[in-house]
Amino acid sequence: MIRHIVSWQLSEADPARKAAHAAEIAARLEALVGVVDEIRALRVGADVAGGANWDVVLVADFDDLDAVGRYQVHPAHQAAGAFIRSVVSDRMAVDIIV
Repeated sequence: MIRHIVSWQLSEADPARKAAHAAEIAARLEALVGVVDEIRALRVGADVAGGANWDVVLVADFDDLDAVGRYQVHPAHQAAGAFIRSVVSDRMAVDIIV
């Protein structure tokens, strides 16, 4: 099993707009469950502590790295990614064996 973890820093400074962008990211990614067959589990959330933390995180589980690759090129994921890229300033990702 591969756990795919991605964190984003949002480019928006206004707290209300930042929260709206975080909620939209979560909604778009959560909508992939049941659409992208490779997803075994998926959670998305906005940071609640603030400070220097990253703003939004995705934690998703896949059977293997090939499944992660198929997820990444799936048209529905590509559409979600287009929105995400439009509202973030930085991205960090790691894939681990669980």
